[in-house]
Amino acid sequence: MNIVWFKRDLRICDNLALTEAGREGPFIPLYIYEPTIWVNSNLGNVHRKFLFESLQDLNADLSKLGQPLVFRKGDCIEVFSSIAKMFNIKTVFSYEETWSYATFERDVALRNWFRSENIYWRELPRNGVVRGLKDRNDWSKKWKERMDRPPEKEPVKLDGVEIRSDRIPGSKSTWRVDPIDLFRKLPGGRRAGESVLNSFITSRHTNYKGGISPPNKAFVSSSRLSPYLAFGIFSIKEIVHAVKALNNVMDTSDLALLKKRRASIRSFMSRLKWHCHFIQKLEDQPTIEFNNLHSLTNVLDREFCERKFVAWQNGMTGYPFLDACMRCLISTGWINFRMRAMLMSFSSYHLWLPWQQSASYLASLFVDFEPGIHYPQCQMQSGTTGINTIRIYNPFKQSIDHDPDAIFIKRWVPELKEVEPENLFKPAPILKKTGYPSLIVEEKESRLKAAEKIHSLKKVSTFQKESKKIFLKHGSRKKNFKNKKTSKLVEIQQSFDF
Repeated sequence: MNIVWFKRDLRICDNLALTEAGREGPFIPLYIYEPTIWVNSNLGNVHRKFLFESLQDLNADLSKLGQPLVFRKGDCIEVFSSIAKMFNIKTVFSYEETWSYATFERDVALRNWFRSENIYWRELPRNGVVRGLKDRNDWSKKWKERMDRPPEKEPVKLDGVEIRSDRIPGSKSTWRVDPIDLFRKLPGGRRAGESVLNSFITSRHTNYKGGISPPNKAFVSSSRLSPYLAFGIFSIKEIVHAVKALNNVMDTSDLALLKKRRASIRSFMSRLKWHCHFIQKLEDQPTIEFNNLHSLTNVLDREFCERKFVAWQNGMTGYPFLDACMRCLISTGWINFRMRAMLMSFSSYHLWLPWQQSASYLASLFVDFEPGIHYPQCQMQSGTTGINTIRIYNPFKQSIDHDPDAIFIKRWVPELKEVEPENLFKPAPILKKTGYPSLIVEEKESRLKAAEKIHSLKKVSTFQKESKKIFLKHGSRKKNFKNKKTSKLVEIQQSFDF
């Protein structure tokens, strides 16, 4: 008997594990809910709800094919051991998983157990991440080759296997409303994901370029597909092919609109590639979750301050736009990337807090938490990568640039709804009368102090030497890369604003 082990690939479409297992006869489609992994991977209720809704959808799809999903809760080795007592397991099919360090350690132990039991574990490549990559020189070529292949077709029929399954938590009717309210927590599952994808493909993509920085616009202009990619409701390849198909059917009668739409599509497609590019960093160096990428940044004297951290995590820093973003994230499970960068930057620079605690807290809130993107991004906004431009976001400037009428602020910080916008973009005594807290730190003073510490460290003679090594391991490659001078290599990645 064979097993298809679902992890971050909760779909029957474009699922190579299903295809390969189906060629060898009946198999058990298995999902294991591992409490220890969840506790050690910064996952919480927002992820649990999305997961169970997605599993309900997956179970419905598999049941229609003739074999329901087998859901088990517990330690991975114990679950496989219990099934092995009932069946002679020959092969376990799954996708490679680049996730938390907890799953990395789990896989090491599980691989040893499979060997001891003479069970073959066949792991298949996931999206554009390349396991055992020697360097980044041909990574883009490999990514394109994978994306150019046609998606796998969904199975027509599965042979049923008699085996007990635990009950999947949650309601069986996970989603019935169309269209989905993009300003609320998105429901999990393939059907909900298809609704989000269809609305993006048919109309919302038009304003993607230029519309993903202001948070109010970003809720609609962004694709909003990130949680469906994080849980594998869609593969990257499926989205790539859907977008390519869109290019072939665009209305060419309005040339200005066509130009705008195509520019947005190019911008979106580049981010699909960067999605895999960042996860590749974690695949190549799993300790990015905990350790500074650049070892010399270990000397930075950041100390945890509970008072500052609690104010930041609850949206009570005295900076209206920053607090609005945090409160929005807490309520909806999502905020756009520029605002994520501002939240992390403020914690690491203005508050001078260690990035690890802040990263863990944000991970618990992001419904689309993807460790391979999250941790490198958090380190980028904390000045610990050694290969990226130091960006310290001024919350007041960001509010002027991206919420000039204070609509977003007043929606998420209702105690300020009667305050004139101009008093929300600067320290204003009138805010004290609303019960809103005073500034937790002075903006310019804390920003300049942090910048001086970071830039002083970069002047150390050995800093650039290690930075070059980091870039050669993790940096992106562009045309004429091999002809570029080593001193210019860092500029390639600096230009990217995710």
